[in-house]
Formats: sequence, C-alpha cells, structure tokens
Amino acid sequence: MDKASERLVRVAKALGDSTRLDLLRRIAAAGEICCKDLVTLFPVSQATVSHHLKILTEAGLVSVRREGQHGWYSLRGDAVGAHAALLGRTFAQPRKSKPHRRSRT
Repeated sequence: MDKASERLVRVAKALGDSTRLDLLRRIAAAGEICCKDLVTLFPVSQATVSHHLKILTEAGLVSVRREGQHGWYSLRGDAVGAHAALLGRTFAQPRKSKPHRRSRT
C-alpha cells in the first residue's frame, strides 16, 4: 500500500468511531480545548477520552499543546483539508475526452 493510501486508512479509522468524530467536532468548535473539559462533555472515562485523543493526534487531525499536566487540543485544519483533497483525488472519475469528429473534406 502506498503512503497516500496508508494515510487515508489511518484517518478513516480515526473518524470511523462516533465518539472520536464528536470529539473532533467539539475541538473544532472550541478552537482549543483542554482534555479535562472534554471529559466533562462525554459519558466515558477520562482514560477513554485520552485514548480517543491519542488516535486523533496520531492520525494528524488534532495537535496538542502541553501546559503543565494538561493537554490543550486544537483542530489541524490544514490536515483536514489535505485529507479531503486526497480523498477527492482518490475517487475522482477520470474525465472522458470528447471524441474528435472527422472533418469532411
């Protein structure tokens, strides 16, 4: 599998979980949000939220900034845009060229 396909799979797996998708939405809406604040928004343990954030970070969809013991997460809009573009190129239909008409001379 080529690098582009590996990246598509990694990001698709990261987005394939409804909790991770909702985490990503919350992060995007907040601009930057602390892990402890995310934990209060979801009916799962802190360890589960941290696990999901790790997967989103490894997929390149979010970045983390450490401040003491806390991690502050933000959406990597450039990575999301690059993924969308790669997905579009992967499934783009090749353009069919119009057949040339022979001139009658």
